[in-house]
Parts: sequence; C-alpha cells; structure tokens
Amino acid sequence: MEIKYDIEVDARGLQCPMPIVNARKTFQTLQSGQTLRVLATDPGSVNDFKGWANMVADAELVAQETTEMDGKTVYIHYVRKK
Repeated sequence: MEIKYDIEVDARGLQCPMPIVNARKTFQTLQSGQTLRVLATDPGSVNDFKGWANMVADAELVAQETTEMDGKTVYIHYVRKK
C-alpha cells in the first residue's frame, strides 16, 4: 500500500535528534490534513517519532516502514497534521 504524502524531509545520515528537529521545522509549515514523509537512517528514529507524535497535539503518526535504499536500511515515517 502506497501512502500519499505532501512534503518529504530527507534526514538520511543524520543522528538523533536531527531527524526530529528537521521534521518539526517542516511539520510547522503544513496545513491541517497534510502528511509529512521523513526518511532516516538512524534506527532510534522509530521510537523518536512515536514519542514525538504522542507529545504533539496536532501530529498523528500514520505509518512507519523500513526499506533498503542504496544498500542502507532506511526508516520511513509518515506524520499527518490534524
């Protein structure tokens, strides 16, 4: 199933807390109902995005996926603005 998104943040190669920091900056520009897709290589980002979405009132973690890109494990996070 392909998840539709409006904006993507490429945080591959960045370590905690930078994937969340970059995502938060972009998330603030979204309109209600829009979805942000974040690409990260930091395995800690899986729990970081779960925690962040639980703390932010207008953020909903829609899905998380793991895939391979260019020989590296990539964690994909989809966050919708309520």
